Amino acid sequence: MTTIAGISVSLDGFITGPDDRAGQGLGVGGERLHYWVFGGPWTYDGEHDFSGMHGDDKTFYDALTSRIGSGIVGRGMYDAAGAWGGRNPFPGTLVVLTHRVDDPHDESFRFVADLPEALRIARAAAGDKAVSISGGADLIRQALAAGEVDELCLSTAPVVLGAGKPLFDGSLELELQPLDVHQSRWATHVRYAVTRP
Repeated sequence: MTTIAGISVSLDGFITGPDDRAGQGLGVGGERLHYWVFGGPWTYDGEHDFSGMHGDDKTFYDALTSRIGSGIVGRGMYDAAGAWGGRNPFPGTLVVLTHRVDDPHDESFRFVADLPEALRIARAAAGDKAVSISGGADLIRQALAAGEVDELCLSTAPVVLGAGKPLFDGSLELELQPLDVHQSRWATHVRYAVTRP
């Protein structure tokens, strides 16, 4: 079974701008990382949904999500997204890695406290499809360090944030083999096979 980690990142390696929090999940200026998701500029206060995605961004996204049977996200992403209004927006079961497993949540989410259990549940739920691992950076680093990621998908926005949460912290050494590239005005999406040096 394939496990795919995917995230949006700035040219200088940040997955959020500074001061990321609920209601401002990508931090100050970080919404530019997701212009590709919403088809162009958007604000935290304005209306935004996936229907604006188009062109090579949509081609990349549709090809990726068609392969996914379940996913894992960190508690920070779950909280920053406002729990997606209480409804899982992704294919299949969404496992949330958190120490607060007793918090109330919709049945389309599963809360677990450790990565091996999250992977076990997600893999069982995915059937013959892939498991997706999304934000945050710490979760993706944990999965990469454990050797549990087969593919890494980076959507690199043409922006330098200067500060925020970095994707990599110097603790990993990886070799990546490019498998596929899509480019738009808002991002360059590269799908890599993950190998070890």
